[in-house]
Amino acid sequence: MDIPANYVSGVNTFFILMGAILVFFMHAGFAFLEVGTVQHKNQVNALSKIITDFAVSTLAYFFVGFGVAYGVFYGFDMQKLMEDMTTMNGYELVKFFFLLTFAAAIPAIVSGGIAERARFWPQLAATFFLVALIYPLYEGMIWNGNFGFQAWLERTFGAGFHDFAGSMVVHGMGGWIALAAVLWYGARHGRYDKHGQMKFVHPPSSIPFLALGAWILCVGWFGFNVMSAQTVDAIAGVVALNSLMAMVGGIIAATAVGNKDPGFIHNGPLAGLVAICAGSDIVNPLGALVIGLVAGWLFVKTFTLAQNKWRIDDVLGVWPLHGLCGVWGALAAGIFGLEALGGLGGVSFMAQLVGVAVGVSIAFIGGWLVYGVLKRTVGITLSEEEQYEGADLSIHRIRANPPSEL
Repeated sequence: MDIPANYVSGVNTFFILMGAILVFFMHAGFAFLEVGTVQHKNQVNALSKIITDFAVSTLAYFFVGFGVAYGVFYGFDMQKLMEDMTTMNGYELVKFFFLLTFAAAIPAIVSGGIAERARFWPQLAATFFLVALIYPLYEGMIWNGNFGFQAWLERTFGAGFHDFAGSMVVHGMGGWIALAAVLWYGARHGRYDKHGQMKFVHPPSSIPFLALGAWILCVGWFGFNVMSAQTVDAIAGVVALNSLMAMVGGIIAATAVGNKDPGFIHNGPLAGLVAICAGSDIVNPLGALVIGLVAGWLFVKTFTLAQNKWRIDDVLGVWPLHGLCGVWGALAAGIFGLEALGGLGGVSFMAQLVGVAVGVSIAFIGGWLVYGVLKRTVGITLSEEEQYEGADLSIHRIRANPPSEL
C-alpha cells in the first residue's frame, strides 16, 4: 500500500514542529537557570535578556543568517517564501523554525557568561551580528557543506566532521563566543581584589529556579537531539538512550567531584547532554555514559579553575559547560564512534580535531570582533554604580519581587 506523499510530508512537518517547540521551550530553561544563579537584583534582567535575544535572533536569522548558512534569504526572496508556504505542508518553513531555535541558543548561552554587568541595547546588537553572520558561517560549513569544507575533510581523512546535533556547531560556538565576550566585559565590580584573589562570592539566588531551568533544559534536549534527524524515517532510537546515559553520567560525575554542591549537580546533566550531541547517533550507550562522566568532571574542574585561578568571571560557567564540553563531545564522537570501541563507524578523529579547531577559531575571533567593536564604539558594561544597584533597577526600573504596598 502506497502512503500518500502529502501524508508523509504532513507527518514530517508535525515531527519537526514538535522538535522546534521543545527546543524553543529550552529557552525558558536558559532563562530560569540564569535567574536562579545570578544575584536577586539581576533576576528581571536575566528574564528580559533571554526573551528579547530570541526576538532579535529570529529577525537576524530570517533576513540574513539562514541565507548565509543555507542560501535561502526568506526576508528578501518572496518567490521562495511563497513556494515553501504551499509545498510539502510547509515543511521547509517549519525546518527554518527548528534551526532558528538552535541559532537563538547562541545569545542565550552568552547571556549567562556576561550576566550582571551587560548593558541592554549593545547586547541585543551583538545578538544580531552573532546570529546573522558568525554562527551561520560555521553552521553552513558543517551542516550544509559550504566552501567545500566537509568534502575536503572527506578527501583528506576519509570522513567529514560529524556533529549530529551540535556539540560544536551550537554549544561549542556559543561557549567560545561567550569566552571572548567575558574577556571584553571583564569581571564584575568588586569580584576580585587587587591581588587577583576572589573578594566576593555570590551564591545562587534561588536553587529552586536554577533546578527548574536545568530540568526544562533536560526535557527539551531530547527534542534537540532526537529530532535533529529532521524526518520521521531518519529517527534513531539510540539517540534518545545515548542522551539519557550521557545526562546521567554528567549528574553522577558532577555530584561526586563537586561535593554535592547543588549548582554543580544541576549543571552536571547539561554538561553530559552538551557533550553527547555530536555523536549521539553513532556511539553506543556505554560510550555515551563515559562521555557524560568525563563532561561532568570537566565542567566542575574547569569552572572552579576559571573562577578561582584564571579570574575569568563567567557567571554561569558557560565557557566550561558549552565551550569545553562541546569540544570534548565533538572529539569524543571521533573516539567512541569508531567501530573498535562499539560505535557505528564512519568517523575520523583527525577530521573531528580539525573541525573543532576551525569552529573554535571562528567562534572566538568572531566574538572577539563583535564585542570588541561594540565596546570601543558604544560601550558594553554597566557602570560600577549600576552594577551595585543591580541591572533590574538600573535597566528595567523594577525588582523581581517589589515590596507590597501597605
